[in-house]
Amino acid sequence: MRKSKEVNYDKIFKGKKIPILTLDERWHELFPDYDKPAHIKDIETRLNDLMKQQGKLTSDMKDMKTLKSRLMQEIITHMDVNETEAGKLKAKKMDRNQKLIKELSEKMNNTEDELIQLPYRIKAVNEQLIIESAKVCYARLNSNNKRVAEITQWVSKVREELKEKILEKQDMEMKNTSIYAYMHDMLGAELLQGLDEELKNI
Repeated sequence: MRKSKEVNYDKIFKGKKIPILTLDERWHELFPDYDKPAHIKDIETRLNDLMKQQGKLTSDMKDMKTLKSRLMQEIITHMDVNETEAGKLKAKKMDRNQKLIKELSEKMNNTEDELIQLPYRIKAVNEQLIIESAKVCYARLNSNNKRVAEITQWVSKVREELKEKILEKQDMEMKNTSIYAYMHDMLGAELLQGLDEELKNI
């Protein structure tokens, strides 16, 4: 028997433009929670976590940009530093703001680096999810096709048996009609009716 060829799912899906599966209702219809294999659940969780991370970092980046802009505006506002008490307070505030801006810039650079990397990581996990999903779907299709073939064969066999039984039933009914007709002619209606009544009570 010839060995069936293994499907190279990686080759089919790698580098292709695939929508994010966990955002697609059709994928959820194929894999409802009650019928989702454990390894599919794991990849789904990883993908959702990466997307949540992306959303949080994007939001954090927006907040940091707003804060940095506000701090820079404060520095411009407090540029007139002098030796008075108010001037010294302004200088202190400027130093603090400059330090915060430096820290923010560093944090923004790190966040930006992460945001650059995340789409690639999301794409890789999404590809893994479509590969594993396709494997499960085709295994289910093959299993269903085998069962359909078995049921088709069973239906065909039962249909033949049913035809035979219907013919046998018709044959028996015709024989019964003939027997009854002969007995009616031979015994007469009254005697046959009496016999029928007796037989019913047995």
